[in-house]
Amino acid sequence: MPDAPSLASDVAVQPKKAFKDLPPAAQRALQEAAERRKAIDAKHNAMPREIDGRGGLEPTRYDDWEIKGLTVDF
Repeated sequence: MPDAPSLASDVAVQPKKAFKDLPPAAQRALQEAAERRKAIDAKHNAMPREIDGRGGLEPTRYDDWEIKGLTVDF
């Protein structure tokens, strides 16, 4: 049998790209996503605490109904 190339990938060996090494569009997208997450977290933290509720995160925090990562459209 001839020598086959190894398909194993070692993630630790591959260098991780630094933020400054990314293209400007990717940097801008990451910054915008971080701002959106901050706004969503601030909105969630500003809501009054629910007493005896269903528990977990607010299902409408992304302006859509979401349960276990799945969006439900009515």
